[in-house]
Amino acid sequence: MTDSALQGASVLLVEDEPLLRKQVAAALERHNADVTAVGTLDEARRMIQSLPFDFALLDVNLPDGLGTDLLSEDVFSPSTAVVVCTAEGGVQGAVEAIKNGAQDYLLKPIDPAVLPLVLHRARASRQTARLAEHDRHNPATTGERLFFGDALDSFRRQLDKIIAADERLGRDLSPVLLEGETGTGKTSIARWLHHHGPLATGPLVEVNCPALPESLAESELFGHERGAFTDAKTARMGLFEAAKGGTLFLDELASLSLGLQAKVLKAIEDKRIRRLGGNKEIDVDIRIIAASNRDLAQAVADGQFRDDLHHRLGLFRLLIPPLRERGQDILLLARHLLDQLCHRHRVAAKPISALGQARLLEHAWPGNVRELSHELERTIVFEEGDEWDFAALPSPAGTVANKTAASGALNPDFDFPGEGFSLDTTIDELIQRAIDQAEGNVSAAARLLGVSRDYIRYRQKNGPK
Repeated sequence: MTDSALQGASVLLVEDEPLLRKQVAAALERHNADVTAVGTLDEARRMIQSLPFDFALLDVNLPDGLGTDLLSEDVFSPSTAVVVCTAEGGVQGAVEAIKNGAQDYLLKPIDPAVLPLVLHRARASRQTARLAEHDRHNPATTGERLFFGDALDSFRRQLDKIIAADERLGRDLSPVLLEGETGTGKTSIARWLHHHGPLATGPLVEVNCPALPESLAESELFGHERGAFTDAKTARMGLFEAAKGGTLFLDELASLSLGLQAKVLKAIEDKRIRRLGGNKEIDVDIRIIAASNRDLAQAVADGQFRDDLHHRLGLFRLLIPPLRERGQDILLLARHLLDQLCHRHRVAAKPISALGQARLLEHAWPGNVRELSHELERTIVFEEGDEWDFAALPSPAGTVANKTAASGALNPDFDFPGEGFSLDTTIDELIQRAIDQAEGNVSAAARLLGVSRDYIRYRQKNGPK
C-alpha cells in the first residue's frame, strides 16, 4: 500500500503495551494515517460508537478481556477492515478471529514495514466483499466478444485511440461518454473499454442509475456513515469507493437528479468523495464511463441535465450508430451472434436463407442489437428446417405488395393466371419502376417503396433476373 493510499485513512489501534502502541501509531502516522490509539476494550467500544474507522488493529490480550470479543459483539461497520495482532503461538486464535470476521492477522513484535501491506490486503478484502454484494444484484459479464463490421470501422478506431491514450497515462483516466439508442450495445462497449485498458485488473462496477431509488441513490453511490439517516445502523461503502482502482459504469446517468449529478461531477473533478453523513474525504482513483440513450445536449436545453457535467464528460464522447444504419453488417453481426447462441443452446448452426437475409436487412430494428439477439435466439428455439428464415419477421415481399396494393398501384381487375404467378419477378419490376421514377436514386426509390436502401441493393444482387 502506498503512502497516498493510506493518506487520511482512519485507524483504531487497540494495544495493551504502551510502548508498542506508541511505535505502531507513529509508523502509521508516517504514512499519513489518522490514528486513534487505546489500551482497553472499554475505550475501544466508546471510540467505535463515536467515530467511523477504515481499519482496526486489535491486540488479543487486553486488561479487560480479549480484543477478538469485539468481533463476536459485531460492533464494527462492514466498511471497517479488522486485523488481529497476536504473539507467537497465538496463530490458532488469530485464525479463529478471521473466521469471525477479521480480514488478516499480524505476529508480534510488529514490523512497521509490514503494516502497509497487511492493511492493503485487509482493505482489498472489504472492497471485494462490497463488490460481491453489488454483483449479487447486478451480475456483469466480463468476457465481451464484440463484432466490429465495416459500418463501425471509424467507431473502432476511436476506441483504439482511447485505449492508446489510457495506456500512456496509466491512471487519472478521463471519463468516457457513450450515447446511442436503447439496445445499441453501450454496456458491452463499456465492458470492452475496461477489459482492454490499463485498469483491467481492477474492479468493474456497473450501476443501472434508473433502478436506484431517489432516496437511496446518494448512499448507494457514495456510501454513508452510521447514523446518517434513520436506518443507517452501520456505515456502508459506496460504489464509487468499491470501484477504486477500476471502472465505474453509470448507465443512463441522466436519470439521476440534478443535485446528484453535481456530486458526480465533483467526484470526477476531485477524484474524492465524501460519504453521506461523513466529514472525511476519501480518494477514489477510478475511470468513469457514463451512458445515455437520450440526446444529452437536448436534455441540457430542457433543464434535465447539468451543462457542466455534459462538458466534463464530452472529452471522449462516442456515438454508437443504430443497427438500421449498419447496412450489410447486419448479416455479418447476425452470423456472429448465431454462432454464440448455437454454442449456448448446444445446437448445430444452419445457414440463413435468402428470404431470411432479406427479412433481416429490411427490418427497422427499433430495439437494435438487443432486439436482433432476441430474434435470433427465438428462431433457434422455434424454427425447424435446414435454413433459418426468421419467419416471425415481416416478409419483405408481403411488405412491398401490401404497400403497393394499398396505394392502388395494382390493377383491381387483375386475375391470377392459371399457370401460376411469379411474385419475385413482380417485386423486382416494382423496384425497377420506383428506381425509374426516382431517376436512378436508390435512396429515393427505397422511400417510395417503404423499404430500406439495403433491401433494394440486396434484391438487385440476389433477385431473379
